[in-house]
Amino acid sequence: MNERRRRWIRRGIELLLIVALIAGIRAWQQRDVATGPAPPLAGTLLDGTPYALAEQRGQAVLVHFWATWCPVCALEEGSIDAIAGDHPVITVAMQSGGDAEVAAHLAEKGLDFPVLNDPAGHHAARWGVRAVPATFIVGPDGRIRFTEVGYTTGIGLRIRLWLAGR
Repeated sequence: MNERRRRWIRRGIELLLIVALIAGIRAWQQRDVATGPAPPLAGTLLDGTPYALAEQRGQAVLVHFWATWCPVCALEEGSIDAIAGDHPVITVAMQSGGDAEVAAHLAEKGLDFPVLNDPAGHHAARWGVRAVPATFIVGPDGRIRFTEVGYTTGIGLRIRLWLAGR
């Protein structure tokens, strides 16, 4: 076997190992998250508006768990805010302090997406969220269609919302 062919085989094996490692990490991150029917999610938004995910039946909804202290969440904030401009979105600020602290964070960053504050992590626990960011796409039938733990792109979320709404 010539040297060039061996190099390509080695690169192929390395690529397969990297893909397997990434798949393993993703499976481990998502091992306890909610699947099937979306767990209840209701409360009062930071702006005082009552919210219940169950009232969103009939349309795909992006449910996004995040935290003010999370650097990866900060990378996604702009995408989530943009998506909230034209799709149903509810975000849950997990263990990020009181309402005033979360509201100050949003104001400082110029963000306007709807937020349920979850200072004690009760909503997160019900959804099986142990790490943020964690994003769920709930279909019009109230079932979780897609789950992402960690960074994901705005276009990826929009495609998943579109697929879930079909």
